[in-house]
Amino acid sequence: MTLIENHLGEFAALLTAFFWTVTALAFESASRRLGSLSVNLLRLVIGFIFLSIFTLIRRNVILPFDASIQNWFWLSLSGLIGFVFGDLFLFKSYTVIGSRFAMLIMTLVPPMTALFGWIIIGERLTLFHFLGMTLTFSGIALAVFNRNGKGEKLSLKLAPSGILYALGGAAGQALGLVLSKFGLSDYDPFSATQIRVIAGIAGFSIMITFMGRWNRIRSAISDSKGMKPLTLGAFFGPFLGVSFSLISVKYTEAGIASTIMALVPVLIIIPAVVLYRERVTFAEIAGALISVGGVALFFM
Repeated sequence: MTLIENHLGEFAALLTAFFWTVTALAFESASRRLGSLSVNLLRLVIGFIFLSIFTLIRRNVILPFDASIQNWFWLSLSGLIGFVFGDLFLFKSYTVIGSRFAMLIMTLVPPMTALFGWIIIGERLTLFHFLGMTLTFSGIALAVFNRNGKGEKLSLKLAPSGILYALGGAAGQALGLVLSKFGLSDYDPFSATQIRVIAGIAGFSIMITFMGRWNRIRSAISDSKGMKPLTLGAFFGPFLGVSFSLISVKYTEAGIASTIMALVPVLIIIPAVVLYRERVTFAEIAGALISVGGVALFFM
């Protein structure tokens, strides 16, 4: 058995982190022009198109009609909790306590995922695994906390509502990932992602209808400059990123997968320096090295 075969889930999680790094940069650009609500819906619609084309070529099935009722139920619930509620809470926390503190609280996703994995599907991690998790999200927290704030003031007096929103976002991501694994079973990860995306599209569509925001969606579609980074983000996010996250949890524990996928704030440092000329502090470099060391423990 090769290293990749022995650690297929871990490598899939690492690829997911790289995919989501591209997605984060693309969606940041798209959101500035189109707004976060438009980006949230349209990324899923475009991702669904990519998924449908891929499954048609790969499995000769354009829609996941061969999934069981159990697959549909748990994966749909996972899509609603992860895509809709988790992301909405997270984005709301950005406006209350700022992205830096929100991302700092999001480092709680791996231990939350491990907890939900233990409660729901009986997954157990070794002390060695917990050491890797601790090192990884400690490094991520160090890197995130020392990012350039772009005007954000560091203060320990954070609004309780913002903290609760961020915790809700973290819980949504963690629970969504565990429910994905529970609903996936032996089903195809890409078709399973289709089910999650369908649920996400339905959830956002209902929300946009109640809010009366369809005019903004139409305006976003006609904005070619905003749709280009959105399409790029949809390709690496809902299509590749989410699908590989399901491959990851299929072959390794959800807590381990979540820890490795949480490396995005560390991986995004280099593009931020190259593209936006941001300065890198010693603490960010130290945080990145600590995170890499923690992830390396999962491959030993």
